[in-house]
Amino acid sequence: MKTDLLDAIKGRFGHEGADPGQYSPLTLAFIGDSIYGAIVKTAVVLEGNCPANTLDRKAVRYIKAVSQAKGADYLIDNGFLSDEEMSIYRRGRNTKSPTVAKNAPVGDYRKATGLEALIGYLYLKGDMGRVMDIIEKVMSVV
Repeated sequence: MKTDLLDAIKGRFGHEGADPGQYSPLTLAFIGDSIYGAIVKTAVVLEGNCPANTLDRKAVRYIKAVSQAKGADYLIDNGFLSDEEMSIYRRGRNTKSPTVAKNAPVGDYRKATGLEALIGYLYLKGDMGRVMDIIEKVMSVV
């Protein structure tokens, strides 16, 4: 019997969690960052076995804030996001973060936070198909 990751976590740890729309944008971005990273890293590994530093270089290309911002711009410019998704993205993008961008302009960092919040929201909502659609599109434009 197959189960998705979120269901497995809920079953194992006994937490149902709140409605995804009730979480703060930074909480959504926190989990969205992990899900985005895990999917990108998995895609990179599935391309073929190679040294870890090579895998890391390939993954960072997609994970860095500048790349996420470019992907977010593409999604928005091409009308790829629904009104609900745009609302979640904007909540994440417009939230003041206690951390600062190390290697990216603040605008790109905020766009990346918005994208991660959207990924986190969709993941907690159980819509992995849409998560995959969005990440695949972002990776294709980077």
